[in-house]
Amino acid sequence: MKKIERKKYLDELLSLRHNGMIKVVTGMRRCGKSYLLFEIFATYLEANGIAPDHLIKVDLEDYKNREMRNPDNLYAYVESRMTDDRMYYILLDEVQMVEHFEDVLNGFLRMRNADVYITGSNAKFLSKDIITEFRGRGFEVKVYPLSFREYMSVYPGTEQAGLNEYMLYGGLPQVLLYGVEEQKVRFLKMLFDETYIKDIKDRYGIRKDDDLEELINIMASDIGALTNPNKLANTFRSVKRSVISYDTVKDYMDCLCDSFLVEKSTRYDIKGKRYVNSPYKYYFMDLGLRNARINFRQSERGHLLENLIYNELRIRGFNVDVGVVPVVTRNEHGKQQRASLEVDFVCNLGSRRYYIQSAYRMESEEKMKQERASLVRVDDSFKKMIVVGEETSVLRDESGITTMSIYDFLLKDNSLEL
Repeated sequence: MKKIERKKYLDELLSLRHNGMIKVVTGMRRCGKSYLLFEIFATYLEANGIAPDHLIKVDLEDYKNREMRNPDNLYAYVESRMTDDRMYYILLDEVQMVEHFEDVLNGFLRMRNADVYITGSNAKFLSKDIITEFRGRGFEVKVYPLSFREYMSVYPGTEQAGLNEYMLYGGLPQVLLYGVEEQKVRFLKMLFDETYIKDIKDRYGIRKDDDLEELINIMASDIGALTNPNKLANTFRSVKRSVISYDTVKDYMDCLCDSFLVEKSTRYDIKGKRYVNSPYKYYFMDLGLRNARINFRQSERGHLLENLIYNELRIRGFNVDVGVVPVVTRNEHGKQQRASLEVDFVCNLGSRRYYIQSAYRMESEEKMKQERASLVRVDDSFKKMIVVGEETSVLRDESGITTMSIYDFLLKDNSLEL
């Protein structure tokens, strides 16, 4: 299979060279962290003048390197390889397998000619670990599953067929190696159950796992729906006859976020310019895993499209909130009442902001009016867009709202500026 370049992450790693910090490559299992570090990044360095003996690569998951899991052995090995004053690139995969790895890495930081890059897996090395252990000395490079553009760089079929498969089986690189649907399904289901869920249980010592499993099923069935721990705890009590507490549900949801399976999007009052703490929306970072979790039963394109757009925005580096626009309407008796309209995504990156609606189809004037309703009430000058799940030309109406197809949005570098 043709190599997938993953240029965004390579460029980010290159921009961080020699900055005196530990570069920590994170992301869900099987999203390509090791390949990025050991193949793409290392190959680039060698092709651009770095001598092979100045690349110190250790795969700590490899059985033949098991002695390196001892911190003293690892430190001694790396130190023995550094025989001159030129820069050495230290690349460590699955660093959490080293006991007291924090001390070892801090030792490397004191070496003036050491540039350190590491990966870590979900079970013992999560986002909050990086903040805790390497405050001010570590820089996180978060790797996502393949974007649709990366996926299509090796997919042999049409864009339409590619999008259908991408929305069904997701963007984990290994999925592309399986040519039979049954193999893709089996791989994703096994990965979810035997790797991701096992990681979470091991990490947090969860024994009563029926509630965790059921929570995951509920969240997978309701992607893009507003929810919170209290609402879910009430559902468990009324429907499942479970006495699970609010705190336990919240802990489980935090575990899923820390393990890179899902991400939380907070509501933002656009006119009031403030965050609304609850409820939230949760999106799966890989649609294939989400679909596998519910046995590929729910294929509602509207919700899948919304999750897909969210993931693409996160891959591009945007902070993504759910927009709320307060409005005043009149009921059938002419009495005023307050309500709110939703903007699916409020996207921020530095000084840039975009308001984006997801609409699988806009087959009628009424549907078009419904999708535009919140956007036309946003009274600032930032760009407003509707992304639809079918092919269409890029259109801009009299209110300045741009409508484009999901294909243009996902495949064009400058799609947010069209």
